Amino acid sequence: MSSLVDFPVSLPTSAFPPETNASDVASAFTSKLNDLQEQHFVKDALWRDTFALTGTLRTFYSAPSIFAAWKETSSQAKVGNFATDPDSAYVVRIGENVAWLDVNFTFETSGSPQTTCSGFLSLVPDGEGGWQIWLLRTILEQLKGHGNVDVLESAQTNGHGGHVSNGTEDETSFDCVVIGGGQAGLSAGGRMKALGISYVILDKNPEVGDSWKRRYNSARLHTTREYAHLPFDRTFPSHYQELLTKDDLAQGYKDWVSKFGINIWQKSSAKTGTWDPIQNVWTLNIQRDGNDRTLKCKYIVLAGGGGFQTPSMPIYADRDIYQGTVLHSADYTEPSTWKNKHGVVVGTANTAHDAADDMLSAGLASVTMIQRGITYVLPLEYYKVPTEIADRIGSSNPNAVADLASQLSLKAMVDKEPERFDALERAGFKVDRYGSIIHHIANRMGGHYLDVGVSKKISDGLITMKSDSVPIRYTRDGLEFADGSVLKADLIVFATGFVHNMKLQVKDLFGAEIAEQMGDYWGLDEEGELKGAFKRCGHPALFYHGGTQGHARFFSRFIALQIKAGLLGTPLALYKPSQMAKVLQ
Repeated sequence: MSSLVDFPVSLPTSAFPPETNASDVASAFTSKLNDLQEQHFVKDALWRDTFALTGTLRTFYSAPSIFAAWKETSSQAKVGNFATDPDSAYVVRIGENVAWLDVNFTFETSGSPQTTCSGFLSLVPDGEGGWQIWLLRTILEQLKGHGNVDVLESAQTNGHGGHVSNGTEDETSFDCVVIGGGQAGLSAGGRMKALGISYVILDKNPEVGDSWKRRYNSARLHTTREYAHLPFDRTFPSHYQELLTKDDLAQGYKDWVSKFGINIWQKSSAKTGTWDPIQNVWTLNIQRDGNDRTLKCKYIVLAGGGGFQTPSMPIYADRDIYQGTVLHSADYTEPSTWKNKHGVVVGTANTAHDAADDMLSAGLASVTMIQRGITYVLPLEYYKVPTEIADRIGSSNPNAVADLASQLSLKAMVDKEPERFDALERAGFKVDRYGSIIHHIANRMGGHYLDVGVSKKISDGLITMKSDSVPIRYTRDGLEFADGSVLKADLIVFATGFVHNMKLQVKDLFGAEIAEQMGDYWGLDEEGELKGAFKRCGHPALFYHGGTQGHARFFSRFIALQIKAGLLGTPLALYKPSQMAKVLQ
């Protein structure tokens, strides 16, 4: 797992000339895009390509490395028709010293397949009256002549409502089978329908939305409603509350599936599968409504979402003598049965705060959170990002750049209200007030708390903290700690997370050989890209899909585009640098 601080990235600090006209700067760069040279980049420039020219997700560091890769990929793809949008140009400022000029551009490729693409140039003054590229971002938009991956007509307005969109439910052969009916699976299925790919989504739950509805009663988002939409529309319009509950999410998913006629089979689970490398076909053994069936397909998308399948739970000695109740958060629903009794939550991330707040509201005699390490706390109001920014702009950023920019912005907000965090520390909560949200999402898939109000209850002493020692064993009525102290507990909820690596699911379904081909899922690789997710990563016809709701929505478009290109016989060319390019890199 790579650390974000290991990448050669810094934010530009050059001062902008006061007479800078952003539109004029943008217009002047159009001709340079048609013939980019190494001198057009600052020495420590970056290029992040999102499937446009490399056929995958790649980040290149330094001007020589970028130029070598750009020259080869643009030649192979036959890029052209570059156009900047001068009206889109604007200056980005973070704090007093960091600034750059952003401008949108578009281009096309006439190679195989033919595509339309977009991008962003982040420009800085070169010190001699001109401008250079600090950050180049390129994004695959569409395959020419093969539908629009971002647009899907409502099935309710075209007279084809209901869940089935690709024929009858008796079909046994599809272009793609999506395993998992949560946000990631639904997003992938919808994108495939938009491109005319035959597909089915397999969801083990009885009803659409049960991936949320069957969670603990108080489960809700710790991000805003705007971040939660599925593709194509505003899934959660203004009559929904700002912080969506599990029931809100389930209803929104149901409405979306009905609106777009998504082909989803409920009570359906994949059991085993085999790959035929000669015929390039999967045979998938499933169980549907208790009946065994066999499906054939050309591609499989394993849509494990956030990876909440395998609970992770510490083991303490003497479990057999404890007389109370122990639950992992995966099995926790609500605590009313324990009113006037003592509740303990092990963990201090989002779910732990939810469970502790539940216990407080249910009238437990005491509620204690056990903190085993320092926790990053990020107030929700610091992190409200519109969908369009989160998707196109935010998701195309190199992770290391996003990390530096977000830390700089968030630090300024934290410094404006130190008492908020000082109060938590006085209450015994070990706060990391200057943490990295990008690290927690990209490397840990959690472990932080996005504060939706529980921090104040901790600061006020309504929820107490045990953070000075770690549990080592159970007692008859609680937990004993390494320092010899004992904590009474009638209910212990372990909010200690899950094993997020979908490689384990691949092994269970398809065997060890294919699991090793696919490799790990999540965490950062040597270029700062997420391992395995959203791209071809060892097997030609199997994809990992998941992450946050923003990941699920945005990157589902690229999974569908890759599969469509493969079905057309013109797969996206994966960039393999020549010997000269390797020397430069």
